Amino acid sequence: MSFFSGVREDIRAARDHDPAARGSAEVFFVYSGLHAVWWHRLSHAMWTRGMRFLPRAISQAIRFFTGIEIHPGATIGRRLFIDHGMGVVIGETAEIGDDVLIYHGVTLGGTGHQGGKRHPTIGDRTVIGAGAKLLGDIELGHDSAVGANAVVVRSAGPWTTLTGIPAQARPRRGAPVAESPDMADFYVI
Repeated sequence: MSFFSGVREDIRAARDHDPAARGSAEVFFVYSGLHAVWWHRLSHAMWTRGMRFLPRAISQAIRFFTGIEIHPGATIGRRLFIDHGMGVVIGETAEIGDDVLIYHGVTLGGTGHQGGKRHPTIGDRTVIGAGAKLLGDIELGHDSAVGANAVVVRSAGPWTTLTGIPAQARPRRGAPVAESPDMADFYVI
């Protein structure tokens, strides 16, 4: 997919998620969450080709202008929408699926100085509420939801809602019905 096709997809996703979006031109010019994602794509492409300083410099400049910090090493899927955005931090080894919605003040962070995978992996179609903190090498399944200000430190399966400090899991409204007793462990975090 070309960069411009991705931009069109991102604008459509923003208009789908934000009832305040009045038109594509407004979204293109004033949505800082999209600007951060677009610049991340450029810095990530450089990062994956072995460049280090310039991608980090770009990410810090974008942080200055948008209030959103995305490490160039983070892997982001299609149609990520960061609504309001201020204070969002996405760490180096974070992986975000397609069609994810992130609100302001969210952190996808690490828990120490260890090497390797140390940031969360977020499944497709996940919604992460304002102020939520997802910490460490954890995985959230597809179609999950994280409540505002939740602190998530353990993995959870698909169709899970996580709320509280530390976050507790329960089946998300609209989740498919378990087909077998083996699914009992499905929602355990």
